[in-house]
Amino acid sequence: MKKSLLMALIASSCLTLSVPALSADAPFAIAIHGGAGTIEKSKFTAAQQQAYRAKLAEAVEAGYKILEQGGESLDAITAAIQVLEQSTYFNAGRGAVYTYDGSHELDASIMDGRNRQAGAVAGVKHVESPINLARLVMDNSVHVMLSGQGAEEFAKLQGVPLIENNLFDTEQRYKALLKAKQKLDQAKATAKDYQAAHQALPNNYKMGTVGAVALDKNGNLAAGTSTGGMTAKRFGRIGDSPVIGAGTFAENASCAVSATGHGEYFIRYNVASDICARVKYQGKTIAQAGDEVINGVLKPIGGTGGVIIVDTKGNISLPFNTSGMYRASKSNTQATYVGIFNDE
Repeated sequence: MKKSLLMALIASSCLTLSVPALSADAPFAIAIHGGAGTIEKSKFTAAQQQAYRAKLAEAVEAGYKILEQGGESLDAITAAIQVLEQSTYFNAGRGAVYTYDGSHELDASIMDGRNRQAGAVAGVKHVESPINLARLVMDNSVHVMLSGQGAEEFAKLQGVPLIENNLFDTEQRYKALLKAKQKLDQAKATAKDYQAAHQALPNNYKMGTVGAVALDKNGNLAAGTSTGGMTAKRFGRIGDSPVIGAGTFAENASCAVSATGHGEYFIRYNVASDICARVKYQGKTIAQAGDEVINGVLKPIGGTGGVIIVDTKGNISLPFNTSGMYRASKSNTQATYVGIFNDE
């Protein structure tokens, strides 16, 4: 009898161990951004504020719905970013800024926290959803980053229709280009060269991105970022958004990050992966790590911008060092939050 009882207990124990650990209340969360910069209340009408907030809410809800139904974090962030890419309010997709020569060059990247697989595209001109193409690069190619004409050749092979570049034309972005070129010409008259003139250009012309990070019910993290780049950029300039580790990073052992800001600083200081490394190796919370990098590392050297972060427990942090950052978040324990300015 004792032997039979022992065998029954062993069998019961083995059965218990084989049951998946995922519970019905497993955490899941999503955060999005629509860019950081000089975003001041005085320059917004009530109607404009409402419109921006509504679009941010639409994007975060699109991603959250997928997570709530048990979908993957990669699908959630892709859906959220595509909502923002289709809006002219943000510097990505249809709202992309102009290059110095009057066209549009778009960048994007995506990363899977399960295995650190990633995909990125840079300098594409005829693809309506760069984040979708970045996802295809990750899923269907042996490479991580494709650029320009090569990226668009790959897009055609994947059945992605190419569009005319003028689909991204908007009056507000064109006016911004004219102002930027005027300021560049004025600065160049004194500085005598493009590099010095561009450094004199106000930071607001050097920023603008959209992105999303998410944790799904299976405990998988993902991050993605999409941008139209920098107003009046030249020479095929590429910022941090398509650079894995700078503008985008995700791994299940730490966190997921999407960045927005003056890309050159985010590349030089490897911002996205630095935040996750502080979480992974120093045991910092995402709030601590994000603050250290955005306010402790970047701000003193003139690096302006912000990040959105989510960790493996569904915690969310949205640090930035500018007057505003378009942002929204939601989790299974947090109601929908939408913010624009730095006092909310």
